[in-house]
Amino acid sequence: MRANELKPGMAVNLDGKLYVCVKTDHVKPGKGPAYVQAKLRGVDGSGMAERRFNTDAVIDGATLDRREMEYLYSDASGATFMDTDDYEQHIIPENVLGDSLLFVRPNASCTILFSDGTPVSLELPSAVDLVIADTPPGIKGATATNQMKEATCDTGLKTKVPPFIVTGETIRVSTDDGSYISRVKAE
Repeated sequence: MRANELKPGMAVNLDGKLYVCVKTDHVKPGKGPAYVQAKLRGVDGSGMAERRFNTDAVIDGATLDRREMEYLYSDASGATFMDTDDYEQHIIPENVLGDSLLFVRPNASCTILFSDGTPVSLELPSAVDLVIADTPPGIKGATATNQMKEATCDTGLKTKVPPFIVTGETIRVSTDDGSYISRVKAE
């Protein structure tokens, strides 16, 4: 595959190691050719790596198995997921999941990526709906300015929300940077 086709969640083989792409940026500098800046996480637990590729460079892609699983709970040994097909439970260590667990509520269905039977990553949608667990009360008349206040979601994610958001309300959050997108209307 070409470097400009690289997207978050894809797996690549570089220097004999398997990496999962976490983030990509397509950069077009004013001088010189365009390139892809990729943030990669080593599947073997070796940590994060930043690589820069020419847009027309050829990268050795790897195929990952995608399985629908239900997130059950987290404890000291890691996060426990249940396969929705055969009800087998898998414990995935925290270092494999990283911060992505902050966007997943218990009993939520999600896609886990496997390589040779080993879980390597959690695939997130572009946005998720979370419930505000704690936020200070809004200030009356503060709607005239673009002020944001700190809020903690039910998963532990901390984000900035507008002053009219109250505790117990459901909001939509971007999984790219954890930022507030909108309020979710109750149905």
